[in-house]
Amino acid sequence: QVQLVQSGGGLVQAGGSLRLSCQVSGLLFSRYNMGWFRQTSGKEREALATERWGGRDTVYSNIAKGRFTISRDNAKNTVVLQMNSLKPEDTAVYYCAAAGGTSAYTDSEYPYWGQGTQVTVSS
Repeated sequence: QVQLVQSGGGLVQAGGSLRLSCQVSGLLFSRYNMGWFRQTSGKEREALATERWGGRDTVYSNIAKGRFTISRDNAKNTVVLQMNSLKPEDTAVYYCAAAGGTSAYTDSEYPYWGQGTQVTVSS
């Protein structure tokens, strides 16, 4: 059974930082593409960062570029999203996701999802 269990998140002031973590089990983590997405009420889920299973192709959305960093630890089956310089508009539910194949960039390509974690940035 594939499980993605997220931790981190919470409330932070604008300009602050948060670290989201995603512990993966039930699949060969080192061979899976990993991604971070977020969704706010009434809006579609949007991609933030994706990383291919080999760690050689990391893609950031314009929202995340320069502020967010995705990283993975294959020994611990964990992927992390470090978020810096947070803004009130970053308030959303954040999700990690896993996908097989050679690469995956959009949410529709990811079959496995974490439970989501709320991030709230106060002004």
